[in-house]
Amino acid sequence: MTANLTPRQREANRLLASPASHIMLRGGSRSGKTFLLIRAICQRAVNAPGGRHAIFRFRFNHAKTSIWSDTLPKVLKLCFPGVSVSWNKTDFYVEFPNGSQVWIGGLDDKERVEKILGAEYVTLYFNESSQIAWSSVEMAMSRLAQNVPLDPVIAQATGRTHLPLKAYFDCNPPSKLHWSYVLFRSKMKPGTKEKLTDPDDYAEMLVNPSDNAANLPAKYFEILANMSAAQRLRFEKGEWASEVNGALWTLEDRVTEGGEIPGIDRFRVSRDQLPTMRRVVVAVDPSGTKGDGGGDDIGIVVAGLGIDGRGYVLEDATCQLSPEGWGRRAVDMFRRWDADRIVAEKNFGGDMVRAIVTTADRGVPFKAVDATRGKVVRAEPIAALYEQGKVSHAGHFPDLEDQMCNFTASGYVGEGSPDRADAMVWALTELMLAHKGSAFDVL
Repeated sequence: MTANLTPRQREANRLLASPASHIMLRGGSRSGKTFLLIRAICQRAVNAPGGRHAIFRFRFNHAKTSIWSDTLPKVLKLCFPGVSVSWNKTDFYVEFPNGSQVWIGGLDDKERVEKILGAEYVTLYFNESSQIAWSSVEMAMSRLAQNVPLDPVIAQATGRTHLPLKAYFDCNPPSKLHWSYVLFRSKMKPGTKEKLTDPDDYAEMLVNPSDNAANLPAKYFEILANMSAAQRLRFEKGEWASEVNGALWTLEDRVTEGGEIPGIDRFRVSRDQLPTMRRVVVAVDPSGTKGDGGGDDIGIVVAGLGIDGRGYVLEDATCQLSPEGWGRRAVDMFRRWDADRIVAEKNFGGDMVRAIVTTADRGVPFKAVDATRGKVVRAEPIAALYEQGKVSHAGHFPDLEDQMCNFTASGYVGEGSPDRADAMVWALTELMLAHKGSAFDVL
């Protein structure tokens, strides 16, 4: 049995070997994107002895299930039947006969990521990148630096001496607010929105289920046809969603029947433009994670109330750490910003959050709050403050702002949990609404 690529997949294969060093395959579900990218990585491993290649997903458990146990062995069997690799089931990498290695990791697994990123790589692949925060991508990209000579035969045939560095990405496209759209379609740096100096170095291509029809059961297309229009747009057509309908926040101004509503960008300031802060709080939205690769991120956001009466989002320090780790991080933010207190949702029993923070530093003032209503009800008064021009972001926070722009009156429609946005809501509520009546009970 061998792999038979469709014409569109062969075109994608040529793109992966093109001069561009940052390449994204986007498209609907089951279009063969992951197979093509892992195939390209294995070919690069064969072509250059001693190269190191890393494949990341957001969750390590998902990387283990979908890549380590499924797609990677399938690619090796179908496309490289004569190559015998060794499987390291402790550190999760395969080693080729020429010494090249392909590592598997999850960006939520701090210990494993630190171990993987202790070395340099010639290829990085971010699988299902719509689920990955831009800050995690930036962290990993610092290790895309391995200088690997090509196999002499390959070098002579290609006229190159070394394997070029490559960063691969794939996704079922999220909204146009996501960093992947900003980077690959708008050709701007996520966060700062500066134009890329080398836009041709960032290439993307659409590959859809219809391009992989020969390898899919006909019933699958019936399943796609029964999805909602929004879901079909993403999972069948592979198209980016426009501005989320009913979003509580947008980046740009909106024109409505009632007039113009300002977006986040209108009142954005730089840190050197900040007024003196009357109060500063660090808000924590805990997930209950043990820091073992499961659970959601712990939202940690710093916000201040200026002497001008306006609210300022100062820093997004959201992390995926153990209780001890995020407790220390919250205290570090408290010290860095000379904050007045740490505020945290009391959402997983007793005084555990208080205990975690006070264990990290007994001298830190702490306030626990308990939500009496749902996330949307808590978020709406804060969204109203933004609409009134009473809140500014001190800099760019792409991951936080992506979550905010996926908050609607009907609920959160983004990937995972809105941990960053929740923490931001807690912080600004404490600063600007806590004494005016709100959807919170203070404990």
